[in-house]
Amino acid sequence: MTEPVLQLDGLQKNFGGLRVTDNVTLEILPGELHALIGPNGAGKTTLISQISGLLPSDGGRIFFAGRDVTRLPPDLRAHMGLARSFQITSVLPGFTALENVALAVQAHSGSSYRFFANASKERALNEPAMAALAEVGLAARADVRAAHLSHGEKRALELAIALAMQPKLLLLDEPMAGTGREETERLVAVLRRLKGRFPMLLVEHDMTAVFALADRISVLIYGRILASGSPAEVRADPQVVTAYLGEEME
Repeated sequence: MTEPVLQLDGLQKNFGGLRVTDNVTLEILPGELHALIGPNGAGKTTLISQISGLLPSDGGRIFFAGRDVTRLPPDLRAHMGLARSFQITSVLPGFTALENVALAVQAHSGSSYRFFANASKERALNEPAMAALAEVGLAARADVRAAHLSHGEKRALELAIALAMQPKLLLLDEPMAGTGREETERLVAVLRRLKGRFPMLLVEHDMTAVFALADRISVLIYGRILASGSPAEVRADPQVVTAYLGEEME
C-alpha cells in the first residue's frame, strides 16, 4: 500500500471557545492533487496554517514524509520539503522575479547569496531560480521587479518560489484568488503540468479550476470534513450540493 506524503489524524484547533478545526483526518498520496473546498469561514486557511506550522494544533497529529511533525516549527517543516503559497501574495516587490526565487534557493541551500553583488556571478542560485521561473511561464519576466508584475504573474511567481524549495508537498492557498479568467487559465495550465510530479493540497474557490485539476476533493464545512472522494463522487453527493456546491456551481 502506498504511504501518504501527508497524514492528518484527528487534527483540532480552537480559538477561545470556538473549534475551528474539528477532528480533521485526511491523507495526501504521492503525486496526488487533492483539493480542499468549502465556504468562507469553513477553516481552510486555518488548516493549511496548522499543516505548515504557522499555527500550533490543539489536538491530533500531523505526519509528513513519514515523520511526526506536529510540534516542529515552520522552518524545519519547510526544510523537509513542505512548501506553501499564501492566500495573499507574499513576494518582495522591490526585487526582480529572479531575485525573489533566488532568495528561496538561498534559504533552502544556505548559500551566501548577496542581492547587491553581481547576480550574474551567482550561477548556483540563479540557474535553479531560472528553471523554476520557466516552470511557471515567467522566464521572460525574470528581470522585471515583482511590483511591476500583474496579479496573476505574482501568483505564478509565488509558485516558482515554492518550487525553488525542492518541495515534497505543495500547499496552495487560493492561488487563483483575485485573478481574471485569462490569468486563471494560465495558472491552471501550470498546475496541470506540475500535476503528478509534486503532490499538492489545493485550497480554491474557483470550482471550474478545482474540478479540472483535482484527483480527489475534500469538503470542509464548519471545520469538519463533510465528504471526500473523486470529483464525480463529490459533485454527486447530496450533502455537498446542499451545503456548498449548489450555490458555487450555479
